[in-house]
Amino acid sequence: MQLTQCLPSFSFTPFATTLTKFTKRDTLRNIEIEVQKRWQEEKVFETDAPKEGESGEYFSHDNKYFVTFPYPYMNGRLHLGHTYSLSKFAVGYQRLKGKRCLFPFGLHCTGMPIKACADKLRCEMADFGYPPMFPPEDPEKKARGETTTYQWNIMKSLGLVDEEIKKFSDPLYWLGYFPPRAVSDLKTLGAKVDWRRSFITTSVNPYYDSFVRWQFLTLKDRGKIKFGKRYTVFSPLDNQASMDHERASGEGVGPQEFTLIKMKALEPYPEKLKSLAGQSVFLVAATLRPETMYGQTNCWVRPDMKYVAFRVANGDVFVSTMRSALNMAYQEFTKEFGKVNPLFELTGQDLLGLALKAPLSVYDVIYTLPMLTIKDDKCTGVVTSVPSDSPDDYAALRDLQNKAPLRQKYGIKDEMVMPFKPIPIIEIPELGNLSAIAACDLMKVTSQNDRDKLEKAKELTYQKGFYEGKMLVGDYQGEKVQDAKPKVQKQLLDSGGAALYQEPEKTVISRSGDVCVVALCDQWYLDYGDESWKEQTRKVLKGLQTICSVWGRAFVQSTAVLDRYSDEVRHNFEGTLNWLHEHSCSRSYGLGTLIPWDPQYVIESLSDSTIYMAYYSVAYLLQGGVLNGSVPGPLGIRPEQMTREVWDFVFFGGEVPKTDIPVSALRQLRHEFTYWYPVDLRVSGKDLVQNHLSYFLYNHQAMWPKPERGEKDPVTGLGCLWPVAVRANGHLLLNSEKKVVPILYAPSVSDESRSRAGVCCHSTAPQMSKSTGNFLTMHEAVERFTADGTRLALADAGDTLEDANFVFSMADGGLLRLYTQLEWIKESIATKDTMRNDPPTSYSYLDRMFESQINLTVRQTDQHFQNMMYREAMTTGFHGLQAFRDQYREIATAGDGMNWHLVERFIEVGVAEERDRGGAGQGVLSIVRLEGVLSIDRERYKLCCCVLFALTLLSMCGPCWGRQVLGQKESIMHASWPQCGEVDDLLIREAKYLTDVTHEFRVRMKKMTERKGKTLQQSALPEFGIIYVAKQYPKWQQIILSTLKELSREREGKVELPSNNELLEKFRTIEELKPFMKKIMPFVQSLKDGLANKGLEALDLTLRFDEKAAIERHLPYLVRSLELKELWVDSVGSSTDPKIQEECLPGRPYSIFSATPYQTSYTAVMLVNPQKCLPYFTFQSPVYDGDDYNKVIDRVRRANQIPAKAKVKLWRYIKDNRFIPVSDDSTGVVEIGVQSKFSVDKDKKQLFLVECTDGNQPIPVGTHLQYTVTA
Repeated sequence: MQLTQCLPSFSFTPFATTLTKFTKRDTLRNIEIEVQKRWQEEKVFETDAPKEGESGEYFSHDNKYFVTFPYPYMNGRLHLGHTYSLSKFAVGYQRLKGKRCLFPFGLHCTGMPIKACADKLRCEMADFGYPPMFPPEDPEKKARGETTTYQWNIMKSLGLVDEEIKKFSDPLYWLGYFPPRAVSDLKTLGAKVDWRRSFITTSVNPYYDSFVRWQFLTLKDRGKIKFGKRYTVFSPLDNQASMDHERASGEGVGPQEFTLIKMKALEPYPEKLKSLAGQSVFLVAATLRPETMYGQTNCWVRPDMKYVAFRVANGDVFVSTMRSALNMAYQEFTKEFGKVNPLFELTGQDLLGLALKAPLSVYDVIYTLPMLTIKDDKCTGVVTSVPSDSPDDYAALRDLQNKAPLRQKYGIKDEMVMPFKPIPIIEIPELGNLSAIAACDLMKVTSQNDRDKLEKAKELTYQKGFYEGKMLVGDYQGEKVQDAKPKVQKQLLDSGGAALYQEPEKTVISRSGDVCVVALCDQWYLDYGDESWKEQTRKVLKGLQTICSVWGRAFVQSTAVLDRYSDEVRHNFEGTLNWLHEHSCSRSYGLGTLIPWDPQYVIESLSDSTIYMAYYSVAYLLQGGVLNGSVPGPLGIRPEQMTREVWDFVFFGGEVPKTDIPVSALRQLRHEFTYWYPVDLRVSGKDLVQNHLSYFLYNHQAMWPKPERGEKDPVTGLGCLWPVAVRANGHLLLNSEKKVVPILYAPSVSDESRSRAGVCCHSTAPQMSKSTGNFLTMHEAVERFTADGTRLALADAGDTLEDANFVFSMADGGLLRLYTQLEWIKESIATKDTMRNDPPTSYSYLDRMFESQINLTVRQTDQHFQNMMYREAMTTGFHGLQAFRDQYREIATAGDGMNWHLVERFIEVGVAEERDRGGAGQGVLSIVRLEGVLSIDRERYKLCCCVLFALTLLSMCGPCWGRQVLGQKESIMHASWPQCGEVDDLLIREAKYLTDVTHEFRVRMKKMTERKGKTLQQSALPEFGIIYVAKQYPKWQQIILSTLKELSREREGKVELPSNNELLEKFRTIEELKPFMKKIMPFVQSLKDGLANKGLEALDLTLRFDEKAAIERHLPYLVRSLELKELWVDSVGSSTDPKIQEECLPGRPYSIFSATPYQTSYTAVMLVNPQKCLPYFTFQSPVYDGDDYNKVIDRVRRANQIPAKAKVKLWRYIKDNRFIPVSDDSTGVVEIGVQSKFSVDKDKKQLFLVECTDGNQPIPVGTHLQYTVTA
């Protein structure tokens, strides 16, 4: 049963210690609780700027590491999306590398959602009483999926009772409820946060409120904040602009400009419009291609679509959809802002056949015709038709002209359609002057219903038309379309034939649930479109390290390497800076800081969160660790004392201001800021690049324009204060579903900073439900999987910009692996006396192999953490290291056992060695622990993997590191990264080879035992095997390898070869290869497969180690692993089988397994143990011709199950080889040397011994040998 099944609740504190189905989980969780308590008591993560007397490299500014994470919005519990981005921090790794690290964490309350949720609760109580009694759902609406979600029910789904929910009708109650729980959840997760520096935003916190007012006054004085009418996405229900973070859907969508073509209706009007006789009536169509208006042949409407006729400010009447009319009303088309008073409603059918005068058209009169594919959620519902350059228009016009029944159905007369032909207006290379016709013919479009083909035709004509087309008509004949376009637009606007019109690029739904429009309204805005500011911000971006993982590799991008790798994060930044324009920073509704010079407005939440990282540096000195700033900090400074001049001194320096704050306090504030700034790493979700992260760069440039990167202030000596690096990650799925975020404000997603958490929202779910598994809070995840288990699954979820996937089964499996690892460490320590204890100078071949694997793990994991490739780091530092341990254990068990020196080294590499200030140490496991997930501290168990694991598994590694296990006195948080010893490349290759061939042998045996779908009888199961190895390739293959190496080239770590056709042509010119032409390309393809993993090494003529010796060294392991009785190794040259000779190649051994032995020359020998009181007896065993000493010893060990640590010796009799002594003395026996071999006289079945020390003369042995066992 999975650990997650049948969980009764999430109340696991304190955890039960009795044996239950959750004992393993509870054991780990109890360790986490204990360790996290100790961290808090020891204030492990509280770090200050160096005090007087603290100097040296460790305390230098270059040795600090300041990381931040976008503070989450506080209208709910933190969820797994926050946890995912939090896990992408490098602070744990940098601590182990000797850095002085600071990770502060703020909590965001600014904005509309909290206020809106509170207001909705208040309205529900007013409408439905207390507690509210909501009306039953309408069955018909419920069947259609239309359900009403009440805020009260959403709060109840969080486990809140009515009396508690009532308190949430006060928005300030939210500020006291969720922030402390967020802090508690993060502590439970094991986050390495300095909690003294935490705070909440809004005017409730007087210190932060003062900081934001200072920031905005500074920005205004520097000309960055302006006032005026601007187009912005607007929520009619909220009556204010709707920024990205205030939307339920449509994040990143901005206003899109159209040219509104005014087609004047000609009298006599149809019946529906007769009441407007004598008035100017216009059908208005929104177009992105004003330059094509010369080719208008008709106007399209959809017969069944609803339209409205409404009066605009100058008295004219417009006809459009109500949706577009509302957009126009908010853009000052109507007399009253935001108000549309329809004169009457009508359908498209009422407009068919209406005669129109279209501006710029060569036709004096055009007609209104039916088009069935017009959508009502985009533009005006009225479409002007240019069939020469629009495939949709051409296909629809052709249908009407070719299909008389279609014309009759809609009452369209022939004279309204048949005379109108497409007009050549633009010449496009390859498509001619009637590009729509050419494209439709090319795509084989037969009617207006061929939607896919029409989409391709449109893409072709629109793109080529804009970039390559030339005007054939009008005042700008001969000019390129892209140059003529704005000129034609201006001509239409000046003549009154058109107007500017804007609407959202796509549908935008506000958090209040209404469809947003584009409004032209007065507002304070940050002028991000200012070219001067934009250019300065590009300088910030130029030197910024943008970090992401692409295709399993991580890249730290600067412009120097931008041409080498595709860096999506940097490209997104560059694209955002190119299009970014004014951003409204004022709101009339919600929580936040009032604009200092215009207090009727509140500063919106994306604008008060751009430089708060600077506030982190001084927060603990000002507000004393109290989230809302209600208590002064250790310096005793009151909020009103933080004047603009004081803030200027803290963040800009200069002369000490006149204030009653002590100078020493001012200098301490200044010192904290200058020590920690700039921000070394900012971690966030990828979709914040287009808003928050770009604003982050803009505002840092505006506030600290000098010195620039690479410069220093000539007076203070300080360097550039711009951010150093940004890491972006993708979204998080839960069990492959994009449904992770709880909904706290119906019908939209609750989390104002959902993107900041790197989580993908599900905006259509009707309500939050634990039963559906749509989301998981941080609190639930930790109690369900433990902190370390959660982090392990998050590490495995992925690091790239693609969506990561948190899988419950992976979290379950990770939890079990952690518990197993913990138990193995405890068991290893308890049984260490049974292991060998050889010093490094006496390491066996296998010991040296395992030591190299540990050192390789340290090196690789170090590289992965440097590049912030956390999944790769987990693969090498956790899974890979344990795989190496398992291989070592299995092979050693078949030999002389494990060496405690190496087992201890394995554990300590995972834990970490002591670190002096600024000194180096050992410990890789601590890093893999992903920022505080594991909480175990040094004082519990001894674990070789603790340092490597500690970054991800913060809790488990601590006890393993602690005095109970490794005897360390300090917390593992004071450990250092493990030192990397020598890595023997040949040993690593041999170990990898051994793993691969063992798997290959198992697969081959399985195929042999399951022939034709039938399992072989037990008597026919293979018990013997022979492995053939080759030292070199056949001559023809050697020629191919040498040729490929000559033709290959290595670029960016990848080996590239010419195409297969080019290679084949080359090989045809080589005379020696002509007999093998059919075999060449399959062989080349097999080599190409190896190039991806081995590089040019795959083209070597021979292996870099002795393949036969490698297998022979590990024969005892292979025999046990494959469950055989005997296994032999031979050179391929000893076989006459053509198939074996052809398929056996260097690195690709050929194996045969059978029920009969490969070696038929053998004799049965009685092996006698003369020792008293030991469980070893006389037994019979075959000895084969060519057996060496170790093979016979291995048979003795297997037959008697002798412990690996025990020493086994072999003796022969010298008086009478048939004599069996009855005592355990050595009388009459001689020890057989370890270099000895045995030979068998096949005819006489007589056994001989060949000893290296006896001139290689065969010695008859007889029928008995003796063996002894010592501990």
